[in-house]
Amino acid sequence: MAEIVFEAEPHPDTRAAILDGLIAYNSEKTENRFGSPRTIALALKDPETGASVGGLTARVSYSRMFVELLFIPESLRGQGFGEKLMREAEQVAKDLGCTGIWLDTFSFQAPGFYKKLGYAEFGALPDYPPGFVRHFLHKHLS
Repeated sequence: MAEIVFEAEPHPDTRAAILDGLIAYNSEKTENRFGSPRTIALALKDPETGASVGGLTARVSYSRMFVELLFIPESLRGQGFGEKLMREAEQVAKDLGCTGIWLDTFSFQAPGFYKKLGYAEFGALPDYPPGFVRHFLHKHLS
């Protein structure tokens, strides 16, 4: 028997039990053809301090890369860093054997930017957050 217990901040053991169990289940069902999911980062570094000031994180699994986070500080916007990060992510995805990249973005962020780079919308969640739209986009890699 089990009981449901609310954790406002997931305990590391709880997250590990869920993630490890799910990965094992998925691996069994997909005959372990894809290996374990992995997380990568492309960091924007301050050349003087070496500190990370922004960049991109992504998860790679099941032949796709999911761009989880992308942030460029205001002082670096408009200088092509967003496009450079996305192009580099696409190259990393190809190098890792991915056939596509997907991501989500809010209407107040950059859906037009991703569409300009060849990403096609495959879904949208209206009024999330209220008054805005969450867009889901994908790009096939050749």
